[in-house]
Amino acid sequence: MLVLITYDVNTETEAGKRRLRTVAKQCVNYGRRVQNSVFECLLDNAQCVMLKSILVEIIDEEVDSLRFYYLGNNYKTKIEHIGVNRGIAADSTLIF
Repeated sequence: MLVLITYDVNTETEAGKRRLRTVAKQCVNYGRRVQNSVFECLLDNAQCVMLKSILVEIIDEEVDSLRFYYLGNNYKTKIEHIGVNRGIAADSTLIF
């Protein structure tokens, strides 16, 4: 299923800047960045639970926020993109 993950991490402190980098690195491991704090991740249920758990451990719930949008498996009809495209689609085949 496609999960859209957005986050807002308070970066007023060094610890906040560190959390921001850590959240981004974890999201990159599971999907692709489509905007600064927005990632598209193709995940199965186990991966989704794991990533959510990891991210919840990283953030400070008093000053940061996470949002998960569960778009399911028929997501292609639910996404419209206008403007500069950032990279390849999450479900595209890569050949090295």
